[in-house]
Amino acid sequence: MSFIRSYSRPKVFGLIVVAALVIGALLGFLAKQAQLSWLGTTLETIGTIFSNLLQVTVLPLVFTAIVLGISSLRGLGGARTAARLGGKTVLWFATTSFIAVLLGIVVGKIINPGTGVSLKPDASTVQKLASRDQGSWLDLINNLVPSNLFEAFADGEILQVVVISLAVGLAAYSLGDRAEPFVRFNRVVFDLVQKVLSWIIKLAPIGVLGLIGHAFATYGDKFVRPLLSLIVAVYIGTLLVLFVVYPLLLKFVGKVSPALFFRKAWTAIQFAFVSRSSGATLPLSRQTAVNLGVDPGYASFAVPLGTTTKMDGCAAVYPAVASIFIANLFGIHLGFGDYVLIVVVAVFGAIATAGVTGWFTMLTLTLSTLNLPPEVIATGIAVIYGIDPILDMMRTATNVTGQIAIPTWIARTENLLDDEVLNSHTPPPLLDDAPREPAHAA
Repeated sequence: MSFIRSYSRPKVFGLIVVAALVIGALLGFLAKQAQLSWLGTTLETIGTIFSNLLQVTVLPLVFTAIVLGISSLRGLGGARTAARLGGKTVLWFATTSFIAVLLGIVVGKIINPGTGVSLKPDASTVQKLASRDQGSWLDLINNLVPSNLFEAFADGEILQVVVISLAVGLAAYSLGDRAEPFVRFNRVVFDLVQKVLSWIIKLAPIGVLGLIGHAFATYGDKFVRPLLSLIVAVYIGTLLVLFVVYPLLLKFVGKVSPALFFRKAWTAIQFAFVSRSSGATLPLSRQTAVNLGVDPGYASFAVPLGTTTKMDGCAAVYPAVASIFIANLFGIHLGFGDYVLIVVVAVFGAIATAGVTGWFTMLTLTLSTLNLPPEVIATGIAVIYGIDPILDMMRTATNVTGQIAIPTWIARTENLLDDEVLNSHTPPPLLDDAPREPAHAA
């Protein structure tokens, strides 16, 4: 038991994860250089199992969290208060997406990733990606409503699950006390899934070892060298959002110390980086917001909503930089109108990122809006597909930071931020126990 307690301590757990990251990269590099196929297969299997375990929890977490979140708004006032909070949350989501995509375009234009790069992707990869459903505005609208309630869950259509969750949550809100048994049932399911996820989180060091190891074993030197400019541009863009935009808004809008914010949010950000899943990080993100003093009712609404629709890394910075990279790769000139379209897609198309393949949907939606030929889209994405794991780590960390930070400064503007809780010491949300609420919360 003492080993488990030590293992779960944030500093110890963080060091173990970093060590696993390094060891995984070394093992992957060894498998590539020495052509040890068995080692590469082992690393791939470990990473796949860990990813699958995380994804199993996403749909029930999203559904129950959104239903509980909307229902919890009842305790913050009437329908007008709920509508104002919802509107302000969505407005700030769009505002930060606008800032993030502008930064992505600026960084992309300065670094110009893809210039002088000549790569020919594997033909099977191009064919595989070309056969996948690509993002389009028509598909987005058509896929909002499922033809069968149970198929949406069975097929993993998270965007449809989000729509169902919003409808059910609004219905529960309108029914009030009559829906309380259903709300209590969802709370129990949420806690059960969260407990299962707490066990999966303990496997993060093993999972990240397999994920990063498989990437290095598969791509070797091609993992970094030819696409270094793209990696650098994406990381610079996301880091600017992460450590400049969010801290400035926290300080001047939320009146919250950025250092205090990152100290309390670091566990969730770190787990998002290694897991590459905003959905799997949801319980940590919500508890982090509560630990920062955000009213639990509002946190239960805003954080789950952000988890499925607010992704500055995947939906703003990355599509902007990747579009510039692919255009440079094929010698295509992007004019002022094209950059305007990139901004529009980032601000209004963020909901398309919901799901496991969110980055793919958002990027193809952006590229198709720019009217690039289908063969250019498929080939360009195939070129960068190999380095997606290393990009996705930083994208997801940025996503999750925004999903916690935005509710924090909105809570300040709505007098829903408790400074006593904000400035008190709270243990990091490693999901060891049942969800914690501040002592004053009902």
